[in-house]
Amino acid sequence: MTANELIKLIPAQKLRDLAIETKVDAQVKKLSGEVIFKLILFSMLNAEKLSLRVMETFLQSAKFKAFSEFDIIDGKYNSIRDRICRINADYFERLFEEVFSIYNRLLKEETALSKTDSTCVAIAAKLLSEGIEMGSNNKKFVKYSINLKGSLPSCVKVYTDQKYASEEHALAELINISNLEGDIVVFDRGLRSRPMFERFTDQGRLFVSRGEPTIRYKLSKSNVVPDKAPASTVTLHYDEEGWLNSRKNQATQHKYRIIKGTIDKSGLPICFVTNIMDEPAYTIAAWYRKRWEIEVFFKFIKQHLNLKHLVSRDSNGIKVMLYMTMILAILLIAYKKINRIKGFKIAKLQFELQLENDIVKEIVVLCGGNPARAPHLFNST
Repeated sequence: MTANELIKLIPAQKLRDLAIETKVDAQVKKLSGEVIFKLILFSMLNAEKLSLRVMETFLQSAKFKAFSEFDIIDGKYNSIRDRICRINADYFERLFEEVFSIYNRLLKEETALSKTDSTCVAIAAKLLSEGIEMGSNNKKFVKYSINLKGSLPSCVKVYTDQKYASEEHALAELINISNLEGDIVVFDRGLRSRPMFERFTDQGRLFVSRGEPTIRYKLSKSNVVPDKAPASTVTLHYDEEGWLNSRKNQATQHKYRIIKGTIDKSGLPICFVTNIMDEPAYTIAAWYRKRWEIEVFFKFIKQHLNLKHLVSRDSNGIKVMLYMTMILAILLIAYKKINRIKGFKIAKLQFELQLENDIVKEIVVLCGGNPARAPHLFNST
């Protein structure tokens, strides 16, 4: 499947329907929500380091006009800046949700495991009025908490309030607002609040987490540890059920499973905590191991999609750019998986070249030419 074919899976009518529903274009004549969406997407693909000046330049280019299907567009960088800062971010959030739904079905990942975690971007304190303070290095942080369902981001939140320095707040809030009913969610030991475990269990949210090897609990039942799974990287010793103790030494109402073992490579102890009572212990360990996929995802969006660079330092603008980054990530991951490309760098490059070739072909046709007469010029992948 080509890059252009993938992008066209996003219904053009949906862009317009969402614009009406969110009123994103109220009292706006030129830089509509659809134009801004296509401008940011095009600029992210064609610029090594995105900026408002870069978007201003692309806005007036023939390639962007062919890509966006908007013929006469004009706008200075300050107009683009103001529009991104003031535009209704709900439009981009709804669009992100729609894009995820389309490609989640395309990749047949409707029942895939969910992995939840956060990553932070540091900004010089004088450049960011809002932000989370960590340490005394004169920097503020923007925290992005993301749920990865299968291969694709399904829910994201951006935090700049100080209380979200703790994962107890950030991850708990993300999991609570996410549409994860029936999903199994995996998260690290940054979130280990007993009240949150109880709340997830009350809501029917199944989870697998990491616990401390010294975790305290009141034993209810010991299960037989099965033979080691061939692909496992840990050796399990205990599979027990019981009531967890809180910091105030109060027992939880629900029972949880505590699975303990050692990591084969290092020999260090490892502990898993879950409210899933009927799956084999080595299956629980294998599910937790998949949490590493979200770390790979964070590396991808930081290295190849430039998440560390804030085009807008306004809170609304940060949200818009985050949703756009997630939309582009979905497109590139789907392209990589469908075309069985190993690395993200090559996948992004091939995606860009294919899209550029299709745009050039369209321009040639508009000028009365026939790109089929020079097929060798477009055989780039």
